[in-house]
Amino acid sequence: MIQMSIPLIPADDGALLIPADDVTGLLRRLAADWLESEHTGEMCGDEQTVRDLADVLTELADQIDVACIGFTSPSPHT
Repeated sequence: MIQMSIPLIPADDGALLIPADDVTGLLRRLAADWLESEHTGEMCGDEQTVRDLADVLTELADQIDVACIGFTSPSPHT
């Protein structure tokens, strides 16, 4: 079972924010845990479905990372 501590950051409007690297880390950790459970026989269900879902989580983490890099990278015009 995954146990992680994720910091919550209060925004000015009262919303709670989670750092993107913690979100992507959680997605990757969950995908890896699913794959490990599938290999050890602990995961119930179709093996291909487990792999496909793990791939989706990893791809989502990659997309978030790319978006954050694009957001934080300096513009070439500055």
